[in-house]
Amino acid sequence: MEYALNRDKTEQDLLESALGCTCETAFEDMCRVKEMWHKEQGVQGFHLVQSFAAGEVTPELAHQIGLDFAERLLGGEFQAVVSTHLNTGHIHNHLVWNSVSLKNGRKYRSNHRSYITQVRRISDELCKQHGLSVISTERSKRAARPYAQWLAEQKGSATWKTPIQQDVDAAIASALTWKQFLRALEQQGYTFRFDRKYATLKLPGDGRTVRFKTLGKQYTPEAIQRRILYPKPPHRTGKELPESCGFLLLLWEKSSRRLTGLRALYFSYLYKMGVLPKKPRYPSCAVREDIRRLDQRIEQAEFIFKNEIEDRGQLAAIRQKAENEIAVLIKQRQKLYRCKSESSQIETLTEQLKKLRYTVKLCRNIESHSVQMEQRLLAAKLEEQEKKEKQQKESQNREKQKRSHNSER
Repeated sequence: MEYALNRDKTEQDLLESALGCTCETAFEDMCRVKEMWHKEQGVQGFHLVQSFAAGEVTPELAHQIGLDFAERLLGGEFQAVVSTHLNTGHIHNHLVWNSVSLKNGRKYRSNHRSYITQVRRISDELCKQHGLSVISTERSKRAARPYAQWLAEQKGSATWKTPIQQDVDAAIASALTWKQFLRALEQQGYTFRFDRKYATLKLPGDGRTVRFKTLGKQYTPEAIQRRILYPKPPHRTGKELPESCGFLLLLWEKSSRRLTGLRALYFSYLYKMGVLPKKPRYPSCAVREDIRRLDQRIEQAEFIFKNEIEDRGQLAAIRQKAENEIAVLIKQRQKLYRCKSESSQIETLTEQLKKLRYTVKLCRNIESHSVQMEQRLLAAKLEEQEKKEKQQKESQNREKQKRSHNSER
């Protein structure tokens, strides 16, 4: 609900509507209906995104289609919020509705069949009424065939697991992080579930599910993460490095002695995390526990090196410049909405605003995260000193025991 009613994405409150409740109190209103019918458990609500092709629709028409869609789909029985977001190249509606009926307390049921016969059909009909395009969803040859048939056609497939393992291996080879690995599999049509005892993988095509661990010891989530963090050398696999690896290799070519300020900080941090081509002998726990944010750290490092940022003062200057440009572009776009609502320039301004807002967000994150990184590096240094002192003591004790043993002889 918070995301759907985000004022930064909906041009303040001009493109927000509510059915059976108010935008300001939608969450509380829906909760009261659940309490009234004693149905506070289970599915709480539904969230649907209705997108339109770029340049085809005005914000006002998109919002009206969203309202018509909600009224036809829900029949006035379920409370709903409809908001139209203009923050991307494609104008799109967010619809959030209560799972419990306002009129009789029955729960809304959603499944694959209802999506095709109701949700998809109603949306397509409304779009066609207004002369808008709809998506053609002809099934691919692979998806149209039964999975067993597709598997039988594969050459050299020893078992039913082999093609799945190959897809997982390819995703691992193209990823630097767990997040990138999942994204690579999603592009191949796979989906996942991690909210159960054993993580499962849903296959493209027939929708069968298989546990990660069923694929083998090297395919459990834990094993996959280890393979991502500690890959085999590229020349052994013969596979191309992912784009982000190229940046890391370029970064490693620059000696840390030539770097200062924030660039030196990010170089040291990525080295301590063990993601640069040459890894530290003893990866520090204080730094390695931040591995889940590796995507962010690499993106921030790329931004810093690209813009040759040395300190937080330069970072603040870049952020302030972007914020000033945002203020100017917003005024220009608001003027176009009032005078030329169908102008193609609106989409151009929206895309520019998106990039500038992301720059501001990135600068703010770097400013706060770099302080945390300095603290983690300090903790890593202390950890290494303690480990070194412990090793020296152990070495001294062994030497004493050896001398004592020789003297006794």
